[in-house]
This record gives sequence, C-alpha cells and structure tokens, in this order.
Amino acid sequence: MDGNIVLDVEKELNNICEECKNFDQSVKENLIMHSLKICNICKTSKLIFPI
Repeated sequence: MDGNIVLDVEKELNNICEECKNFDQSVKENLIMHSLKICNICKTSKLIFPI
C-alpha cells in the first residue's frame, strides 16, 4: 500500500443527497467544496438548524 486514499468515483459522484435522497447537481459541488454529500437545501437547513 502506498498510503493514498482511493475513492470509488461511481459511488461518490452520483449526485444523490445522503439526507433527503434526492438527485441534485449541487451534491457534487458540496462534496468537493465542503466534503459533505448533501444538496443545497439540506446544507441550508443544517446551517439554520444544526441539531
């Protein structure tokens, strides 16, 4: 092993939100920017209601 992290690209970039299970283009953007696989709607709700 060389210590590099290998991601299953097919599984990781399928644009399905882990919170609401909806297909959204913002899921890929949030995964890259914030390391969260959630859509913008779920991201906003987590910001407003962090519990």
